[in-house]
Amino acid sequence: MDPKLASIIEQVKVDIITPTQQRDNARQLEEVSRSFISDTITVPTKEMFAYAVQTSLGDDVYNEPSTIALEAHIAKLTGKEAALFVSSGTMGNQLAIRTHLQQPPNSIICDIRAHINKYEAGGAAIHSGALQNALTPKNGHHLTLKDIEPHVVFGTDIHSAPTRIICLENTLDGTIMPQSDIIEIADFALKNGILMHLDGARLWHVAAETQTPIDELCAPFDSVSLCFSKGLGAPVGTCLVGPKEFIQKARWFRKIFGGGMRQTGVLAGSVAYALTHNFSLLPRVHALAKRLQAGLEELQVGILSPAETCMVFYDPSTIGIEYWEIIDRAAALPNPIGLTGSRLVVHIQTSPEAVEDFLSLIKTLKEEKVQAGIVPLAVNSNGMRNVYIRATRSSTPT
Repeated sequence: MDPKLASIIEQVKVDIITPTQQRDNARQLEEVSRSFISDTITVPTKEMFAYAVQTSLGDDVYNEPSTIALEAHIAKLTGKEAALFVSSGTMGNQLAIRTHLQQPPNSIICDIRAHINKYEAGGAAIHSGALQNALTPKNGHHLTLKDIEPHVVFGTDIHSAPTRIICLENTLDGTIMPQSDIIEIADFALKNGILMHLDGARLWHVAAETQTPIDELCAPFDSVSLCFSKGLGAPVGTCLVGPKEFIQKARWFRKIFGGGMRQTGVLAGSVAYALTHNFSLLPRVHALAKRLQAGLEELQVGILSPAETCMVFYDPSTIGIEYWEIIDRAAALPNPIGLTGSRLVVHIQTSPEAVEDFLSLIKTLKEEKVQAGIVPLAVNSNGMRNVYIRATRSSTPT
């Protein structure tokens, strides 16, 4: 071999597996079981990997059999004509908006708390040239037709951007949007030529909690994005579903966005394992979240948003504690607990011990405040509050 080539070969080589990798992985799984930060942190199990490596080896831009089989299953499950496997929920939502919309000007309506509005970096404006009309639900829980109808833009007034899509999210901050309200909005949209898209990243939780079939939950929508890497615990992946022609166009935009993937069989296999083995674990997750809420209420901790599915939002100022105090003390425990602020997310790998240890910590902190004569903060309950509060040392919840 030419010495110059041999030198380059040596430079290219890398080993990313450390001698302690297996032990590190076990430790990470333990950390995940004691973290309430998100359900995206769940890790693949050995059983999931063992199933996934048996999948096909095709290229998804051309033809990947295992991925095609997964897409066909998801299309059937949701009652739609076709499905497209993509890398993330954000990509699923943004592909849906871009595919539905034609030439601007266009606008979309969504909840002010929606992932599309708050956590997708202004994607609708960047990718689709669409104005987002983000609404605050008057009932403090979910959008209704009464919230939406006054803000729908009709006609050809050149000063306005006509409403083309109503984007809903279910669950949103862990809360379930009633199907009756969804159907009422969908009927209105259909009568007025407006499309309906659902960010159904955690729709699996709705199905498990309400015992409603997935296709029934998806029926009112022209398109739905379903995530596999949150509640179901797969490492990567979302499916966008809708009419066959719509999905074909979305596949084109996926390529334009740089989202065309290659050997996705192992990812599809991980998703298939998650659907088969992890969906059934969600009722346990919901029960654990409700136990978390009940324990907090017993300690007189304020609940900003109750545990309808996998999330609890809490306010410790009612017992004189700030979020950063809890985060610091939880991180200093012999067996640490991961937290970020008001949101507590329970997932399929959350341990019951973590829930009890967290409640025990809150109890200890409360007792310390009482002994120190700390007076709890006044809680402002006027109007709809932002329930998702990330902890800082310089501010307190308002």
